[in-house]
Amino acid sequence: MNKVYLLTGGNIGDRKAMLDVASDFIKNDIGLVSASSEIYETAAWGKTDQSPFLNQSLEVMTRLSADEVLYKALSIEEKMGRYRQEKFGPRIIDIDILLFNNDIIHKPGLVIPHPQLAFRRFALTPLADIAGVNVHPVLQKTISELLFSCQDVLPVKKLEN
Repeated sequence: MNKVYLLTGGNIGDRKAMLDVASDFIKNDIGLVSASSEIYETAAWGKTDQSPFLNQSLEVMTRLSADEVLYKALSIEEKMGRYRQEKFGPRIIDIDILLFNNDIIHKPGLVIPHPQLAFRRFALTPLADIAGVNVHPVLQKTISELLFSCQDVLPVKKLEN
């Protein structure tokens, strides 16, 4: 079995419901969701003149390869109505592969660990909830250490029920 860490997020429509729908699709199409982070509301990154996002990290146990997980994640985004019109623009759902086992993968369309992970508080914060002691296979620091030293100042706050 492979252990993959995904980041789900979106800022269009009922954001919490979209995370739940994405999680259900992930369970059906990718594998067992063995851990879920808290849900965080985060300021938009890259293009700041839009609504805040909700983000959640999921630990998924799967028999799929990294390429297959990417294909399934993109398929889930499409099924949920994601259209890629504008870089960093608003989206109903986004599913990113943050880590895949301890693998380091560099191929067209797929780079693991996610190349911007260490620089994005909105990704590190939920990932630290469920994988804080995991070591980034390239940077050789734990996720918690990366979060502590992250220079990103955009606000990330836990969603209250």
